[in-house]
Amino acid sequence: MDYFAPDRRANPSVKIGEFMITRLEVDETNKMIRQENLDVRTITLGISLLDCISDDLEKLKENIRNKICTKAARLVETGREIEGLYGIPIVNKRISVTPIALVGGAACRTPEDFAEIAIVLDECAKTVGVNFIGGYTALVSKSMTRADELLIRSIPKALASTDRVCSSVNVGSTKTGINMDAVMLMGRVIKEAAWETRTHDSMACAKLVVFCNAPDDNPFMAGAFHGVTEGDSVINVGVSGPGVVKAALEHCRDSNFEVLCETIKKTAFKITRVGQLVAQEASKRMDVPFGIVDLSLAPTPAIGDSVADILKEIGLEHPGAPGTTAALALLNDQVKKGGVMASSYVGGLSGAFIPVSEDQGMIEAVCAGALTLEKLEAMTCVCSVGLDMIAIPGDTSAATISGIIADEMAIGMINQKTTAVRLIPAVGKAVGDSVEFGGLLGYAPIMPVNRFSCERFIGRGGRIPAPVHSFKN
Repeated sequence: MDYFAPDRRANPSVKIGEFMITRLEVDETNKMIRQENLDVRTITLGISLLDCISDDLEKLKENIRNKICTKAARLVETGREIEGLYGIPIVNKRISVTPIALVGGAACRTPEDFAEIAIVLDECAKTVGVNFIGGYTALVSKSMTRADELLIRSIPKALASTDRVCSSVNVGSTKTGINMDAVMLMGRVIKEAAWETRTHDSMACAKLVVFCNAPDDNPFMAGAFHGVTEGDSVINVGVSGPGVVKAALEHCRDSNFEVLCETIKKTAFKITRVGQLVAQEASKRMDVPFGIVDLSLAPTPAIGDSVADILKEIGLEHPGAPGTTAALALLNDQVKKGGVMASSYVGGLSGAFIPVSEDQGMIEAVCAGALTLEKLEAMTCVCSVGLDMIAIPGDTSAATISGIIADEMAIGMINQKTTAVRLIPAVGKAVGDSVEFGGLLGYAPIMPVNRFSCERFIGRGGRIPAPVHSFKN
């Protein structure tokens, strides 16, 4: 099916919604969809659960069930209608909700109480047909309430007993510093989550993200939640097109950096236009406000849909070679520049993701010995998110995991950017083995981790203060 198929006429341009689309844009977009893996990665419906709060757990669960199943009843159907109308693949339809630590604080007295809410969220996701629901979340960048701590301690059981629930914990920000008590706790939680799902390659850890400077409007899982600054509901769209960018760069292999940057920027503009169109159409059909378009080059295990392949097209033998950080910085910046010119509401993360398991080119770089955990950490200084979908030996200590989290949080805090960690300490696996998740999550080789101890550092507790440049009031 062709993009904008119902509107193909002899006219040089057609108006769709608020867009004036030229025939050239239609033809270019058709090619991007058919040959270069362009898709809308997700339509994410954000739903506020603040009006569901009750001090009675059963009433709270009932309120949550009714709110989500009512608001999201037509989400999947709407996505399919837009796919049929315009021929644009929409890979995922998802939901994000208000951080559950806030919603459940009045009713939940134990971690098990919070886990019951996770089961309700999972049931709702299955009822309305979405593949993931995010927002099993605590925001603890400065300190933890009792409810925050209970939710965090419930995460292993919650993720092990559900299929579609995603969890995130924000443990730091540029304004508040890093909550090292939460960092220490998350190291233990990740280990427990790995153990709870040890018979499935520690799958729970693939649905758990630790953030610094988490955005309120991120449509991408596993870190999506509906921020407290948002309205009752909102439509956010995440667009991804690594294959499109790579194909564009194939035409300027011998060009200088100016041409290279301009090519990336123009391509990002075109990709974002597709996201803007889908977001506005979904907003109109569901009578829900349009929030943002997140233009993130999010790879998949599919051949030709890889950020690593873009870096190779720029001129690297493998990601991890000298020059990788510079190439990724260039890519990320031009993607953002192109995106903000195409939509008035670019938000979320918007840049290049560098997960290992979800990117065949990254997997190949790890297997070739070109890419290490330390080099990945350096790359996260200049790209979206951070250490993402990285499998490590199952015997890695909780303190070491906390140390890796602390390093990544420091990068985000100092550089005033979002960073995150999604580590999978695969129980029973060692360097040389791999884990297999299937679908968009792919597979990953086990990467070696520095074995020197940071336990005394992590054990200090307390909070690392905000940097001096955070004081801008």
